[in-house]
Amino acid sequence: MITDKDLIIEKVKSCLITAATTFSQDKKEIYHKAIEHEVVPAAKWVLETILQSALVAEQSQSPLCDDTGIPHIVLEVGKNRGVDGKLIDFIREGVCEGLRDLPGRPMAINGDDLQRIDQSGGLNVDPGALLSSPILIKPITEDVFRLHILMHGGGPEIRAKTNRIFHKHKVSVIIDEIVDWAIEGSSLLGCSPVTLAIGIGRSHFEASSLMMEAMVYGNHTIQNEMETEITERVNQSRKGPLGLGGQATVLGTFLRVGPQRASGVRIVSLRSCCCFEPRKASVIL
Repeated sequence: MITDKDLIIEKVKSCLITAATTFSQDKKEIYHKAIEHEVVPAAKWVLETILQSALVAEQSQSPLCDDTGIPHIVLEVGKNRGVDGKLIDFIREGVCEGLRDLPGRPMAINGDDLQRIDQSGGLNVDPGALLSSPILIKPITEDVFRLHILMHGGGPEIRAKTNRIFHKHKVSVIIDEIVDWAIEGSSLLGCSPVTLAIGIGRSHFEASSLMMEAMVYGNHTIQNEMETEITERVNQSRKGPLGLGGQATVLGTFLRVGPQRASGVRIVSLRSCCCFEPRKASVIL
């Protein structure tokens, strides 16, 4: 007999595997568009190869990248729903099973705090031992639980940046700084073209959370004025896929602006997501 526990675990497991193996529809569309408009032969070849690899991964349910990613979770909670410890345990168990079935690359480090920092505790060979990040919970008006899973690779994390910007009462100052960060990050990240995920908040925690939301809700085919400006300006650098030159350094920008405080600074979190990211999928539990 299938219980609610079994059903939730199976849904979470399947969601994780989809996130790690499948391009979203908007990402497929933006790759086709980038290929169509690319004039540099080497850059066009890179874009075509990435898309072809992604379609093969989807068909075979294989990971999009050898760096299979660390699960990051956003849980939307409807107004008549309550989250308890059991639900969190079921979600974590589903993540664990998904990592084993994917399979995920073993990345968990054994040991105490010091051993995990310097890796002296050794590697846990069980893919399911890789814990997800803390769960970000968001209230929604719909009467459902909706789970979003993002698989974060290490390269984009190395090139990510969260810092304060003195805004000088001008949005353009914020955008200028973001563009500078993005050009630097996308140039150093080996697996481009990138998708820029940006959160602007009142604290480092809030900005990073908004950056996560930007990845969840962003769509490559729907870009607002600020997102379009950032994408176009970074693409003017002509770094291109893998740094080979070309039109598509950035495929799109996902931006979320949260509440702001009366202050001379804004906290901005920027993640240059690699050519296979954001790796994301959603499910209603």
